[in-house]
Amino acid sequence: MERATQSADSGGGGSNSSSRSSSRATSAGSSPSCSLAGRGVAGRSAAVGLGGGGSRSSPGSVAASPSGGGGRRREPALEGVLSKYTNLLQGWQNRYFVLDFEAGLLQYFVNEQSKHQKPRGVLALSGAIVSLSDEAPHMLVVYSANGEMYKLRAADAKERQFWVTQLRACAKYHMEINSKMMNQVEGQQKNLVHAIESLPGSGPLTALDQDLLLLKATSAATLSCLGECLTLLQQSVRQAGPPSHKPGSSETILGWHGPTSHSTDQLKNGTLGSLPSASANITWAILPNSSEEEHGSQPEPEPNSGPELVLSEEEQSDNEDKEETELGAMDDQRSVILHLISQLKLGMDLTKVVLPTFILEKRSLLEMYADFMAHPDLLLAITAGATPEERVISFVEYYLTAFHEGRKGTLAKKPYNPIIGETFHCSWEVPKDRVKSKRTSPHSISCHEHPMTEDPCKSYKLRFVAEQVSHHPPISCFYCECKEKRLCVNTHVWTKSKFMGMSVGVSMIGEGVLRLLDHGEDYVFTLPSAYARSILTVPWVELGGKVNINCAKTGYSATVTFHTKPFYGGKVHRVTAEVKHNPTNTIICKAHGEWNGTLEFTYSNGETKVIDTTALPVYPKKLRPLEKQGPMESRNLWQEVTHYLRLGDIDAATEHKRRLEEKQRMEERKRETLRTPWQPKYFIPEGDGWVYFNPLWKTH
Repeated sequence: MERATQSADSGGGGSNSSSRSSSRATSAGSSPSCSLAGRGVAGRSAAVGLGGGGSRSSPGSVAASPSGGGGRRREPALEGVLSKYTNLLQGWQNRYFVLDFEAGLLQYFVNEQSKHQKPRGVLALSGAIVSLSDEAPHMLVVYSANGEMYKLRAADAKERQFWVTQLRACAKYHMEINSKMMNQVEGQQKNLVHAIESLPGSGPLTALDQDLLLLKATSAATLSCLGECLTLLQQSVRQAGPPSHKPGSSETILGWHGPTSHSTDQLKNGTLGSLPSASANITWAILPNSSEEEHGSQPEPEPNSGPELVLSEEEQSDNEDKEETELGAMDDQRSVILHLISQLKLGMDLTKVVLPTFILEKRSLLEMYADFMAHPDLLLAITAGATPEERVISFVEYYLTAFHEGRKGTLAKKPYNPIIGETFHCSWEVPKDRVKSKRTSPHSISCHEHPMTEDPCKSYKLRFVAEQVSHHPPISCFYCECKEKRLCVNTHVWTKSKFMGMSVGVSMIGEGVLRLLDHGEDYVFTLPSAYARSILTVPWVELGGKVNINCAKTGYSATVTFHTKPFYGGKVHRVTAEVKHNPTNTIICKAHGEWNGTLEFTYSNGETKVIDTTALPVYPKKLRPLEKQGPMESRNLWQEVTHYLRLGDIDAATEHKRRLEEKQRMEERKRETLRTPWQPKYFIPEGDGWVYFNPLWKTH
């Protein structure tokens, strides 16, 4: 760490100027700069403990106006050199850091000479967590509230403690400022609501004026959202634990970004979109318990009919138009959304809320899960890995490339909520020459090409079946297998949606297991949350949260973080991943990029690989035509709703959806009267989850 040259005698005398001062230090006889004179850190936090004649100089400089000067004093800035962990290949690099206390920002530059240029990185400190770490000598870690993290090293323990003290004081100060601001805004919002409700019932301006209702709804929702964020940040600070915590123990603090720890039930919010939306189907109001959600009824289901697989020879390539029209600005439907929002409370479970038909996507949630398999060649290539390391990396590569096709871009539409007993069947044929371990060269086939082969002997068959096994809670299961590659995936997902002000969030609770029978390896994985943002303007969708992939047999694991966009600035759809060998605590691969764009992988041997998800070959699924599908198969079941949505006849689509819902409720009441539990067709309960009735590991 570079130290400032500024010093002062405790008994008076002149003081030398700091070599890094952005303005001159205090007048003769004042205490040294490390006291952060004026309204600086020492003035706000007794934890600094270095003011008032301390003999030790601080890193960098402190800028403050002389004590006798007129006008408002300038906040101090702390500057100096710290080592920053950059990446796996370059490791630790010296960078010049500037702590701007007034702005609450930690900035860094390549060197001191470039500090007047645009910073290389900026970290907002309001609500940040600063921890000591013994991962490396004199190391500290700064976790910002938006999920960013800086790993830093000082020259010695004293300088590390000095930086930690100042960073914590800055974070605490801006946290308190935000709390006071929230209290003021809350009071103003209450006054606004009171003024609106006090308006007369008639005249040019009434309490039911649409613009006023919009103002009332948006201000209340925004305030609630900000208040909830502030509460979560305060909880994070309290849970940060003692200063000696390692970074790993502090990471859960940031769980409110997605599906982790205490925040799971609070900020997993957001999709009016084609998300794995959950029990949130939409109509226009909150329904009583006896008429819950959209899960329509099974038209004359046969729960005890044996589980029979569809005949694959009847399947045809899927040529259905999958294009979705943009919702665009919600001006025409705003009154509907406003009416809906007015009945919702922050954090409310949307299981009993039916959403407007105009935001529905023309496919079932079960089919959406199938669309996650649009790159089956990458899935089958996992078994071709020669070592456990290659196989776990291949799985992470497949996992990161799976979501863009299933999500269909960022359109804020949602699939149909499956009806209990609903099923979806399909398969893929993958040319054998496309399935190989490719460590350094990604696929180069255009996504507009459809790699197919007419000779079944030259292709692998991957078969898929999904079923809605439960209504309350809404649980979907899907299973796919390739007998030739002795590979299968079994997954159960419980979707749970919540209202969060200007967003709706869908948590995907459950897990999947990829089994490689030839290697005896099971890869257990979880799924991210989905969020619909800006539901009153132009809705858009993003994924968020931290997911885990783990193989107990080999000791390899991976952590994948889908970063939600910060309130200000930042990129959308960003994802990072890290693959680790737990027994040796070695990181073997890192990845970053966009889950619906370009991904860059960096391996421990220095190799890199770039995958453009938009350029990967898409394999069309094969399924039976409608006339050969059973009454409970997704496309057959929803065909009338889909038909009228394509025609743009929302009223007719809503009516057909209502019929399915009403039939479901009738069948449910009938089962309750007869006390007959629903029996799924293809999946059976096992422990806390569900498994396919005849999985590959039992038959082979």
